[in-house]
Order: sequence, then C-alpha cells, then structure tokens
Amino acid sequence: MCANIVRRGLMLVLSSPSGAGKTTLSRGLLASDDAVTMSVSMTTRPPRPGEVDGEDYIFVDPQQFGEMRNRGGLLEFAKVFDNYYGTPKAPVEAALSAGRDVLFDIDWQGTQQLQEAAADDLVRVFILPPTAAELERRLKSRAQDSAEVVSARMAQASDEISHYAEYEYIVVNHDAEESLGQIRAILTAERLKRARQTGLSDFVHGLREAL
Repeated sequence: MCANIVRRGLMLVLSSPSGAGKTTLSRGLLASDDAVTMSVSMTTRPPRPGEVDGEDYIFVDPQQFGEMRNRGGLLEFAKVFDNYYGTPKAPVEAALSAGRDVLFDIDWQGTQQLQEAAADDLVRVFILPPTAAELERRLKSRAQDSAEVVSARMAQASDEISHYAEYEYIVVNHDAEESLGQIRAILTAERLKRARQTGLSDFVHGLREAL
C-alpha cells in the first residue's frame, strides 16, 4: 500500500485460551508497529500486581460497567470467570477513522459481538497452544494464579478452542517470534485490501490524469 493513500483502520482480534501466548504476541506486535494501538478493555475484576488503570485495563465496579453497557457505549462485552469485560466504542471508532489499526485481546464471546457490530472492519486470529501439556506449563509458570484457578482455566480451554472455526486465521504458537511473524503477515495482507484503502479511488484518478 502506498503511504499517501488514505485508508480506514482495521480491528485485529487475537483470541486464545488463557496461557497460549496472545498477550506476549500482542506486546510484540505493538512494539514493532507504530500504526497499531491497543484497545483498552473495561473490566470489573481487580487489578493484578503491576497493572495500571487506563493502560492495561479500565477498572470499574459492576454498577459503572452496567451503566456504560446500558448506554450503548460498549462494542462488546462478556462475563469471564465471574468478572465482566467490555470494549468502549468511542476510542475505537476514532482510531479507525484516523487510519490506525486497533488490536483486541478478547475471547470468542467478544469476537462474536464485534462480528455482529462491525464485520467489515474485523480481522480474527485464533492462537492455539502446541500441546495441552505446554498450555498447562505456561499457566503454571506465570505464578499469578492459584492451582485451583489454573485447573479452572485448563477445563475452560477445551470450550474456548472449540470456537477456532469462527476465525479467519489460525496460528499455532510453537515459537513466539515465528508466530509474531505470521501475525505481521496477516496484518500486511489485510491492510492491502482494496475496500480498506478509502483514498484509492482518488489516487487512481490522479494516476490516470497524469498518463
């Protein structure tokens, strides 16, 4: 895509069972591509150590979350492990209109809602772990959750993985660098789609006038 062709941004969703590596891949993509911005989700769960309000998540109580949802201010929302998560609509639309891509780290429930709300802007990627044993090892190595929580996440993983067919792209995360390269390739191809290059008609008109 030529740099001077105006384009609309896209919504890039990375989903996976907890522990499959989507957070690591998201951070790698953000660090390597200035045109991508992270969607900051709103949640009712308490912050984990080191998380910053407004950067990692927007932390609210259930009443505040319900008010935002009822006003239609969320693109998607879901209940996960007794907590609510949702995506504020206004900052996403502003980014897309400015030609920036918005990265989503959300589950299949949220992805389904984004598909209903904005299918033309959506690119869906599902991250799979290479093996069940590796998924469990990664969950335990984070040392953030109790044994009971790890067990619950493993039990939930089968259901989450069953939704893989709802995504256009599948990445099996054997190696983070290799997987990140695959995601970058997906993003490059999706940016080149004609429908997203909103300034293409003017560009082509100028080319033809100059011939």
